[in-house]
Amino acid sequence: MRVLIADDHHVVRRGLLFFLKTQKDIEVVGEAANGIEAVEMAGELQPDIVLMDLVMPEMDGIQATRKIKESYPDMIVLMLTSFSDRDHILPAIEAGAAGYQLKDIEPDELVESLRSLMRGENTLHPKASSELAKAPEDPPPHVLHPLTPREAEVLAELTKGKSNREVASALFVTEKTVKTHISNIFIKLEVQDRTQAALYAVKHGLTEYAN
Repeated sequence: MRVLIADDHHVVRRGLLFFLKTQKDIEVVGEAANGIEAVEMAGELQPDIVLMDLVMPEMDGIQATRKIKESYPDMIVLMLTSFSDRDHILPAIEAGAAGYQLKDIEPDELVESLRSLMRGENTLHPKASSELAKAPEDPPPHVLHPLTPREAEVLAELTKGKSNREVASALFVTEKTVKTHISNIFIKLEVQDRTQAALYAVKHGLTEYAN
């Protein structure tokens, strides 16, 4: 696996580099000293995994993670930090981090976490898991940002796999109007595309519009 290390402490980067170099299945492709460098190098080097510090100058790890995931959704980010409180863990996971480990982790456990991520498994430090378990569940986006009746109709049509033209025809509106509604739906439901919107609708029982 190709790994990019992002940490503002030179000693930490060197330590990680020297240890990871001993692993036959890991190649360290670069080192970033802040969040901005991490984002830039992620684009240039296309690593499989970014080992991301949380607190860094210029841009923190959460912002960097969010930008990386926006541009490269399949790129894996593992947070490696000293912070184990909910106020740091939740934003990191929400930004798209697939794993969250503390810097007191044993080196062998860190390597196993990287391998787990490559297998598609999420990995959380026990302290992080405990904090997440304590966290109150936030209302889903559609409760915080209710859809208008028309947006609900459009979403219901999207779940049927209809194109913009077909939705427009079914609801007797223009395609431009449909596009506007879809953009608003994406923002309110915090999704990126039609597929995510349809999956969200199915999960939360929004597949049919109740007149």
